[in-house]
Amino acid sequence: MRDAIHSADPARDDWKRRVVEFAGSEMFDRLFREGMSLVEEAASYLDGPGRTDSRKLNRELALVYAAESMEVTTRLMQAASWLVVQRAVREKDMKVEEAGDEKYRIAKPGEPHPCDRAVMPALLMALVDRSRALYERVWRFDAALYTESAQPTENPVMRQIDRLRAAAEGGAFDPLAVWRK
Repeated sequence: MRDAIHSADPARDDWKRRVVEFAGSEMFDRLFREGMSLVEEAASYLDGPGRTDSRKLNRELALVYAAESMEVTTRLMQAASWLVVQRAVREKDMKVEEAGDEKYRIAKPGEPHPCDRAVMPALLMALVDRSRALYERVWRFDAALYTESAQPTENPVMRQIDRLRAAAEGGAFDPLAVWRK
């Protein structure tokens, strides 16, 4: 369910609480600072040393450089836009229902382009990796927050503890039986 705002059932409006809580959290603050810092870092590199790096490449590699730098910029701008929307929710400049509109959502990350990383500038490749990691984290937050129901996550440690409890309550306790399942 991508568009969470079309819920008529109050029980399905739990996503709104999650969004507001996340937007007000320290986790969001750290993600926001990291995202904006990466935007500035990428802009500084691409407008400065990156221009010099790209001029050193042959024509074919310069095209790859241009494509990769455009992808970095696009990913970062999309992630930054999403982060700004969440901040607007926190500051009450935007209603949470509006933030749930499809036009403010973030699309699933695409597959990376194959390229010979060894011949590309290391700083560009670092920005490619870091922008991709940031985008994927933002996408995961978007997917988890803007759904009508919380995504249940199974905790493997708790599953093992529950098995231990069940085995202990059942009388004969064989600790190895728990791990054989």
